[in-house]
Amino acid sequence: MNNFFKFTLLTITIVTFSFESNSQVQNVLDGAYIKELNLTKRVIPYPHLREADVMYVTRIWQKMDLKQKINQPFYYPVQPIKDRKSLFDVIRQGLLADDPTLIAYDPGPNNDDDEFRIEFSRDEIYDILNPIDSSMKQNEYGEDIGYETIQQRIGSDQITQYLLKEDWIWDRQRSERYVRIIGIAPLIEGRNDRGDDLGTRPLFWLYYENCRYVFANAEAFNLLNDAQRRTYEDLFQMRYFSSYIVKESNVYDREMINYVKGMDALAESERIKEELFILEHDLWHY
Repeated sequence: MNNFFKFTLLTITIVTFSFESNSQVQNVLDGAYIKELNLTKRVIPYPHLREADVMYVTRIWQKMDLKQKINQPFYYPVQPIKDRKSLFDVIRQGLLADDPTLIAYDPGPNNDDDEFRIEFSRDEIYDILNPIDSSMKQNEYGEDIGYETIQQRIGSDQITQYLLKEDWIWDRQRSERYVRIIGIAPLIEGRNDRGDDLGTRPLFWLYYENCRYVFANAEAFNLLNDAQRRTYEDLFQMRYFSSYIVKESNVYDREMINYVKGMDALAESERIKEELFILEHDLWHY
């Protein structure tokens, strides 16, 4: 009789635990159909380029501000939801996965190295994405009693700009101009101990060719039609974003900010864009 009572109690416990576990699993379809297109999307390879066919090439660095309306699909949602993540959360997941699909590169001590020289390890990139911040600790009387350290996670809401490194190439074999993104870097606001704004700095650099598969399987919001969602790879390749030039390849290897400021910098950016447009227009006969 005692054994039968124990067996009955064990059975009730197992059934109850099973019911509680199953209650956490969502068994309904949140939508009218199963989305499969973007989850199984293949990366379209770039057309082959021969050096002999390259008539003209210039390197451009552009800054993409996510505060602009056309760039908002890269910024939102700030917190991941079931079917979408912001671009930074997609990058974070690729870097911190058990088997990382993305590789981050050190921007150098002066934050100006974009040549993919030194790879960050997974532990190093974890420390970058979860920095330790120190603040003064006070007692109940308001007296300073020392510093305390807190590890804070960098949220996607803190990444409001990206820096793109691109090659603009004119191919005389196909009479076509290509824009190849070489690298991409998320920018974060830098501040000193007093909270003063020090401008933006790159957290790390990503080699874009390695990012294409990850971006091609991450959905971004379509402002016009939910049934025709694009991926981040689509948005980059179709140039569906707004940006402005901050540097053009030059003999001094200097950025615009070193010789123009404010509205003059925007005017210089538009001047370079206009020159590239005129160059393309004059090369080909229509």
